[in-house]
This record gives sequence, structure tokens and C-alpha cells, in this order.
Amino acid sequence: MAFPIHQGVSFSSSTPQWDYDVFLSFRGEDTRNGFTGHLYQALCDNGINTFIDNDLQRGEEISVELVKAIKSSMISIIIFSQNYAFSSWCLEELVEILNCKQNGQLVLPVFYKVDPSKVRKQEGKFKLAMAKHENKFKNNTEKVQRWRAALNEAASLSGWHYEDGYVSNN
Repeated sequence: MAFPIHQGVSFSSSTPQWDYDVFLSFRGEDTRNGFTGHLYQALCDNGINTFIDNDLQRGEEISVELVKAIKSSMISIIIFSQNYAFSSWCLEELVEILNCKQNGQLVLPVFYKVDPSKVRKQEGKFKLAMAKHENKFKNNTEKVQRWRAALNEAASLSGWHYEDGYVSNN
């Protein structure tokens, strides 16, 4: 997988700006032991310093360490899978990643066995996930609206669509 060079990011040879080259955002139960695990290994094997959340405690809110890792990464790769939007953790991560995009971070989506338009329009499982969140967070509709906007924005970015061994640019 070749990564395009983002013209807005500048590098300083004296002081590195980033702790990580790549931050991986994914739904663990969907892809950790398959696609994401292989991607992580391939990145590391090629000398790309990659953050993966193997040792972080799970909960409703993303941890301070995770926010720090997102902010200190040059590139974020978002791996959208069937159940990605069911995780409030993933959705909070996505919002943080898109905030960092505003500051020059390169954001690359991978649509793992999901149609990018289903993510963008929140159809199918993404519709079910957002309905679940609307019910759960009925006293915090702004949070769910942020998540909806983030899904739409991220799914509108140019990325890769993976379907059963075949990868295409979208």
C-alpha cells in the first residue's frame, strides 16, 4: 500500500514533531487478528513506527494516552469495518483524528468489507449502530451528531476499499 505525500506537513530534521508515523483506528473484534494485524506487522517490518492500542484499558471515553497517541502521529489510518460504528470508543477516536486532520495530519480511510457510501450515508449496520447510540445518548444528542458528521467526513476522503482480497482506490 503506497501512501501519498501530504504537502501540508513539514518535517524538521533537528526535532521530530511526531512520536508515531502511523496511528491505526479499528474495531478490534472485527479486524485485530486479521487485516489490521497484518497491516500493523507490514508497517513495522518496513520501519514505520506504528501505534496500535493493544494494551489500553477500554471504557466509554477514550483515554488520555490514546488522545496523546493520535495527536502525536503523522498519519492516521481508519479501518472501517461492519461493526466500527457500534463502538463509542472508535467514534470518539474518529472525532479526535478528524480534529488532528485540521492541523495537518494525513488521514487515510480503509473500507474493510464495507461500502464507503454505507459509512457516509450511515446505512445498513452503520444505521443500526447510530440508532443504538441515539437511544443510549438521548441526553447528549450533540455527541451523536458529532459522530454522524465524523463518519460522513471520513467516508468522503479518498481511501481504499477492501473486498475479499481485492483492494481498490475509491
